[in-house]
Amino acid sequence: MQIAHLLRRKGPGVVTVAPTAPVREALALLAEHGIGALLVAAVPGAVDGVLSERDVVRGLHASGPGVLDGPVSALMTAEVRTCVPGASVHDLARTMTDHRVRHVPVVEDGRLLGIVSIGDVVKARLDELEEERAHLVDYIQTS
Repeated sequence: MQIAHLLRRKGPGVVTVAPTAPVREALALLAEHGIGALLVAAVPGAVDGVLSERDVVRGLHASGPGVLDGPVSALMTAEVRTCVPGASVHDLARTMTDHRVRHVPVVEDGRLLGIVSIGDVVKARLDELEEERAHLVDYIQTS
């Protein structure tokens, strides 16, 4: 399965936050949308970074609660791994595992198309495996 197919099922919605926004505002967006990460973008469609719950927790541990009033850019992961819509779910799962990332923006020709989480990838892989199992069972029963 390709990432483009996964995005069609999931939808293209991406919640973003400006790099200058306070971390407290980013936390409110995470809670409001029930998500684990935000795309950080100074202009719509750009990818300046990713801010995850994990980034915030690490920032709180390192700097204390004052970090909540600081800018998102102070905590975001600026080196963002991206993928193209033609990438396979299997390859993206490997990349996410190898580089220990949980959220990957999908970009084509410099344009943001969506974001994929590790949960999306796991669900897609489970769906693929279930489909393969069903085909094998059908093959065995009709042979």
